Amino acid sequence: MKKKELKDRLKKVKANKDAKTLIANFGYLSALQIASYIFPLITIPYLARVIGVDSFGKIAFAAAIMTWLKTVSDWGLKFTATRDVARNRDNHDRVSQILSNTLWAQFSLMMISFVLLCIAIYFVPTFRENRDVILVSFLLIPGRIMFPDWFFQALERMRYITILNIVSKLIFTLAVFLFIKEKSDFILQPLFISLGYIVAGITTMYLVLKKWGFVLKKPKTEEVKATIKGSTDVFINNLMPNLYNSFSVLLLGFYGGGIVANGKLDAGNKFLNIVQQFMNVMSRAFFPFFARRIDKHGIYVKINLFFSLLFSVGLFFTAPFLIKWFYTPEFYDAIIVLRIISISIFFLSLSNIYGTNYLIIEGYEKELRNITFLCSIVGFAISFPLVYYFSFIGAAITITGTRAILGITIYLKAHKLKTSIVGKNSLK
Repeated sequence: MKKKELKDRLKKVKANKDAKTLIANFGYLSALQIASYIFPLITIPYLARVIGVDSFGKIAFAAAIMTWLKTVSDWGLKFTATRDVARNRDNHDRVSQILSNTLWAQFSLMMISFVLLCIAIYFVPTFRENRDVILVSFLLIPGRIMFPDWFFQALERMRYITILNIVSKLIFTLAVFLFIKEKSDFILQPLFISLGYIVAGITTMYLVLKKWGFVLKKPKTEEVKATIKGSTDVFINNLMPNLYNSFSVLLLGFYGGGIVANGKLDAGNKFLNIVQQFMNVMSRAFFPFFARRIDKHGIYVKINLFFSLLFSVGLFFTAPFLIKWFYTPEFYDAIIVLRIISISIFFLSLSNIYGTNYLIIEGYEKELRNITFLCSIVGFAISFPLVYYFSFIGAAITITGTRAILGITIYLKAHKLKTSIVGKNSLK
């Protein structure tokens, strides 16, 4: 491309309001997700040495439980509410109503989740043995609800929430080095993460309600129920992957090698999570834009697939270096975990591109729900023998294999629907 052509394109981007907003949101979302993972990454070598692989496993076990509870409390609302606010952002009163209904729905679902968690702790021995770290980890749920990043995303005002998030995470990352001095202090790690969200959440709600003047309206039972019902298909779509993902972690805790195996799986999975969050940044940055301009979807496909392949290959070949650099020798089995799971990045990308950022936006939540349900059942079924016979390696194979089936199936469905829509439009 000639220099003059490049300058002309840059000028067009600068003059295009949508493009400028999209780039700004991508930058802030990137910083937000980098903060969410880079600060914990800084603490890994220190924690690996101080608390050891078994304590890592306990934290991972509690985190797997929180994945289920977080999914229930979210109920897909972060997607449907983002879409609805993005489409009504010029209507101040309507946005306040969407915000209120979403928050009341999330808090109601959180209380139901907490009751179910208490019942599980009382009746299930493994839960009871780890109840302290589980209950402390639960504080993450109200913290995330009070930190409505989806709301800022929908309004495309990510600067404020990014700054708050980075500052709070910096403070509580420093707290890890100051207060975790011996193995028994491991429970402080999930506590500090939760406190980071709670402090940022309180500040964020003050900003939304006082500075911007949005109103948290009294809950109306019928409206809250309708809000939950309207997101049920998206909730099922978000919940079902837990049948093979976090459930594999729970199986390890019960009979697949115990807490130590959980620690090794979590060590390898951490780097995949960082890459996954970066891919999610692109998904979330484009989501409100596609709610208005789905005709630009093709550009996103090319960008996302390029980065997914880049990260997949990069993680596969750098796995030995990463694990040995960040962890002690007792974690070295995580190298094979990271290599297996790195393959799943490409398939996660397909799910984001054609599921979240196409099928949901175009109103095909039920179709996406059905695909996710069936693929997750397959993953759930194969997790039992794979985890039983191959422990944490079996869990990694389960996660990667199911993501491959899911990503390919979602792509085929979206491609079929796209072709059908194009065909109908050509006949008009």
